[in-house]
Amino acid sequence: MTTEQLILIYLVAMNVVTFFMYGIDKWKAKRSKWRISEATLLGMAVIGGSIGAWLGMRVWHHKTMHKKFQFGIPLILIIQLAIVIWLYSRR
Repeated sequence: MTTEQLILIYLVAMNVVTFFMYGIDKWKAKRSKWRISEATLLGMAVIGGSIGAWLGMRVWHHKTMHKKFQFGIPLILIIQLAIVIWLYSRR
């Protein structure tokens, strides 16, 4: 398996996990249960789950009113996309 394939598998897995973490946190919020910390949710976006975080916010309607999520998640996503474009342009 190539490095690019491993990276793709990692990113898909991170985004799926992050997406469901947002859904789980929303479910817990509705039931006044123990919550996933905001730092963890943002951290998941930073380490590769930004698309899953953005989709999770939209699908589950979760954290959409928090400024750090409202602006932070799209910013993280844009930075990550810029890095990918830059890396591929250097080939």
